Amino acid sequence: SLYSCCSKMICNGCVVANHISVAEKEEEIRKSCPFCRQPVSSTEKEAGRNTMKRIEVNDPVALRQWGYKCFSEGDHKSAFECWTRASKLGDASAHYELSHSYKEGKGGVEKNEKLELYHLEQAAICGHPLARHNLGCAEGGNRRFDRSTKHLIIAANLGYDDAVKLLKSTYALGMVSKGDLASALRGHQAAVDATKSPQREVAEAFGRVPNTLE
Repeated sequence: SLYSCCSKMICNGCVVANHISVAEKEEEIRKSCPFCRQPVSSTEKEAGRNTMKRIEVNDPVALRQWGYKCFSEGDHKSAFECWTRASKLGDASAHYELSHSYKEGKGGVEKNEKLELYHLEQAAICGHPLARHNLGCAEGGNRRFDRSTKHLIIAANLGYDDAVKLLKSTYALGMVSKGDLASALRGHQAAVDATKSPQREVAEAFGRVPNTLE
C-alpha cells in the first residue's frame, strides 16, 4: 500500500513486521509509517495535503498517483500532465500510462503509435513487467518471434504470470525452445520466491492488515 507521507509503496508483510516490532509500545508509534515513522494520515484530506507536499518536491510517485486521482475524477488532461512530469523523473508506471493515453487518444492528445511504443519501451526499460509483456505481444503480432520471446522471458523473470502462460502456449506451437522455456520458468519461480516471507504469509492469511494504511 502507498503511504502519502513519503510516497513509499510498502507491502503488507512489512506492515505486519512493523506491528510486531512495536506491539508493546504506545499506540501512536503503531500508527506511524513503517518507512519514515511519520503519523499515518487519518483522513483523505490530510493524505491529499501530504501528496501535494511530495509533488512540490517533484516526487515521481506522488505525481503518478495524483494523475490516477485526476483520471478517476474525469480530468484526463491533468492526469496526462502529471504522468508526463513523473515520466521525465523516471517513473515506469507513468510511462506505461502515457503509452496507454497515446494508444487511446486520451488526455487531450491524439492517437500516436510512435509515442505509444516509445513510452511502452521506456516503461519496460524501467522494469515495468506488463509493459515488457505487451512489447512481447506486439513483436509477436509483427511476426518477430525471436524478439517477442526475449521480451516475454524478461517479463517472466520479473514474476509476470501471463508471460509464462504465453511462453507455454508458444512452446506448444514450436515457437519457443525447450531451453528458453525452462530458463523462463526458473526465473519466474525465483522472482515469486523472492516476494515470500513469513510476515507476508501472515498478512495474506488475515487479509488486509489493521487500518493504518491510506
